[in-house]
Amino acid sequence: MNKILVTFATRAGSTYEVAARVAEVLRAGGATVEVKPVTAVHEVKDYDAVVVGSAIRMGHWLPEAVGFVKTNRQTLSRIPTAYFLVSGLLRNDTPETRRQVLAFLDPVRALHEPVSIGLFAGKLNYSTIEGLDRSIAEAVSSAEGDWRNWKAIGEWAHNLQSVLAHA
Repeated sequence: MNKILVTFATRAGSTYEVAARVAEVLRAGGATVEVKPVTAVHEVKDYDAVVVGSAIRMGHWLPEAVGFVKTNRQTLSRIPTAYFLVSGLLRNDTPETRRQVLAFLDPVRALHEPVSIGLFAGKLNYSTIEGLDRSIAEAVSSAEGDWRNWKAIGEWAHNLQSVLAHA
């Protein structure tokens, strides 16, 4: 893999931080990696592989991430593509929770099936969210915290190097 795009949609910054860690691991493996929000990506045809990540809101990838896959699905169908999501539900990481969260990707997987999927817990910091998102988070969440497992994120990204190279 020569040139990889890691692109993301985030509301409070946690998904960007996960994307940055994925990119760091891919770079350490020798790839040239660009990290950009999905709204800043104009072309994907110049990349050898694409990794798309999104926060989850109300059981869905963010609309701009879904739109990115819709807009670029023809090109993505010709290159290895991986997805990841960041969800606070995974702070309770059980097989049942993983099945539930994986189903959040069904609509985007119907557009394009990835070669790999990463499921990661997120973080909740009320100072980084506003408006309706904050009201909903306060209503359904018990406490702030950072449940991201950086080791698991790094391991997925490390394994992803081989998956992308052989897809």
